[in-house]
Amino acid sequence: MMENFRKVLIIAYYFPPMGLSGVQRTVKFAKYLPQFGWQPTVLTVNPTGYYALDESLLKEVEEAGVEIVRTNSLDVNRLLRKKGVVKMPSERIRKMLQFFGDTFFIPDTKIGWKRRALRKAQDILQREKFDLLFATAPPQTDFLIGTALKKKTQIPLVVDYRDSWLQYPYKFFPTPLHRYLHYRLEKRVLKAADHVLVTHRRVKENLIKRHASLRYHDVTILSQGYDPADFNVKPSERRQMHLRMRITHTGTFYGGRNPSTILRALRNVFDGHTQLRGRIEINFIGTIRGEDQHLVKTLGLQNDVVFHGYLEHKESVQKILSSDVLWFVLDNDYQTPGKLYEYFGARKPILASIADGYTKQLIQETQASVCIPVHDLAAHEKALLEYFREFERKSLKRIPQVFAHKFDRLNLTGELARQFESLMNLDPKAFVKLGAPTL
Repeated sequence: MMENFRKVLIIAYYFPPMGLSGVQRTVKFAKYLPQFGWQPTVLTVNPTGYYALDESLLKEVEEAGVEIVRTNSLDVNRLLRKKGVVKMPSERIRKMLQFFGDTFFIPDTKIGWKRRALRKAQDILQREKFDLLFATAPPQTDFLIGTALKKKTQIPLVVDYRDSWLQYPYKFFPTPLHRYLHYRLEKRVLKAADHVLVTHRRVKENLIKRHASLRYHDVTILSQGYDPADFNVKPSERRQMHLRMRITHTGTFYGGRNPSTILRALRNVFDGHTQLRGRIEINFIGTIRGEDQHLVKTLGLQNDVVFHGYLEHKESVQKILSSDVLWFVLDNDYQTPGKLYEYFGARKPILASIADGYTKQLIQETQASVCIPVHDLAAHEKALLEYFREFERKSLKRIPQVFAHKFDRLNLTGELARQFESLMNLDPKAFVKLGAPTL
């Protein structure tokens, strides 16, 4: 049947065996696209040094029959390829590296991949006929590769903003000239693109405001999501409720996203309610930073906080499912990290340390969450106590299934395929899903 499928070339520097949340959207799209009549080929970089490795995600796409084509890169990560897993730097070092990269590399430090990726892509396109190009970023180098291929081949191009380009909170523009050069590159990409996808409403609003050539229907919001297949955990593997309330956070800390406030709040709760010591624990799943471990020791919370390090994706999901409350922190309104949507899939109550904006509104729609200002220590203490009282009464709320279902990766991939089909000059009503259960 594959010979009847349309073909899409996915351009994605970030891809397994790299771990972390930045690869999961691309992985799940590639995994499920064949069920909607699209055969993906992924163009990515050869394995290099990563903050986290996840062979399970690579196995997932390989078992789905996705072709993966790799090529070398001249970027700095090439120097780390023999190290495998690289230790997460401290926040101070991370900012220094960010400053250096954003000062000397435009649009990003992966620009050294562009020439080799283009050469490999041209080889692929000479061997096979592709119906569509799909470039996902960051890194924005992926967009430049897609734009160059579109110009050369005239194959329709879809660009996917997993994060904003010019408003990304952790992007540094040393001078006005740097920002202007990025703006010009973005303008060139959007002029070449046949359609634009974003994960966040604020990103769409700013793109349309910044680029007059974009019309409202040129940009589609296609959110992050969760894969129901990752939640097929046997009942015996789920943790039964017991005397200790488990709060879990998954993901990487950097910038203003750090555990300082919730850890200090937990310490204050224990100081004011000594009987709760040993009744509440916080679990951190993700790459470990020395400054976070040091803070836990300073606050005397070594017996109340568990650092698991990075876990393979399905194991991380199991930890989420065995938790009572899930903690989420976000200090801006330009991102919606993928882990939030896995929280939705788990349908557990969410304690959100969150800035005002669209993401906060989305979390409030769950009707099973508490949203508080990121640095409000007293509000964190109050929320911890309220959740513990509900835990003791066995009255913790659940996120409604009808809400969670909106973020099913299978459904989202179906929408992606419909966007692809809209560029094929076909009658949308003729679209038929192949080989998958009825939605």
